[in-house]
Amino acid sequence: MTSTVEQQTRESDASIGVRVLFFGAARETVGHDEVALTLRAPANAASAFEEILSTYPQLRQRFGRSLLFAVNQEYARGEAEVRAGDELAIFPPVSGGADETDAGKRKERDAETRGRGDAEKDFFELTTEPIDVGAVARRVVPPRCGATVTLDGYVREWTRGRRTLYLIYEAYPPMALSEMQRLGREAQASFEIAHIGIVHRTGRLEIGETSVVICVSAPHRRAAFEACEWAIRELKRSVPIWKKEFYEDGEVWVEGEGAPKELLNY
Repeated sequence: MTSTVEQQTRESDASIGVRVLFFGAARETVGHDEVALTLRAPANAASAFEEILSTYPQLRQRFGRSLLFAVNQEYARGEAEVRAGDELAIFPPVSGGADETDAGKRKERDAETRGRGDAEKDFFELTTEPIDVGAVARRVVPPRCGATVTLDGYVREWTRGRRTLYLIYEAYPPMALSEMQRLGREAQASFEIAHIGIVHRTGRLEIGETSVVICVSAPHRRAAFEACEWAIRELKRSVPIWKKEFYEDGEVWVEGEGAPKELLNY
């Protein structure tokens, strides 16, 4: 006959405790920023994801198969192991989209190892304060370069015929910074550039205020233009930052045209 202590030990060994974070519209759907859950063990990303959706079926009803999943601040494939004490996160696609061609190009870039610029001077930041675009741009002007390209993304007043009053940007800060750094490494590997810097603002932004600045310096302007355009496209498809638009007649979370296929594994 199994003792009560032995039975409790086996039950404990067959489960793990994790933290689950929710962001953007997923947070509003479940009504929580963070919860503590007990999952069946052994667990991987796919099984953990399914258990969370079973616990919060409204997520599946609201988002279908478009949700993204992270384990310890990294996008997780289905077979990735989940351990006791891990930090899990569930969130909608970020405020941009991508097609299959972009996904294929990303895989090619991941395989490259051609570092060219002085990446130690690159910078990637989140801030709740107004962004000084000129000051950010001057941080990537080395003597050997002949061009700096700066993208200044700011809040527009009209979107598809609806008047925007203001925006709220929300981020998963540690993962957002990690993803920005990954973009910097890929940019250095893929383009003939010297430096890249990205600063993104979060919180409430009024019409005309800068939300994101991307600056790229290079010996020749073509590479700087190409890297800057690539960086904003990649940022809007993989960096966990979400945008909520507030209109005269309502509000809505702006989601991408679907999660990148290589990040959907469930």
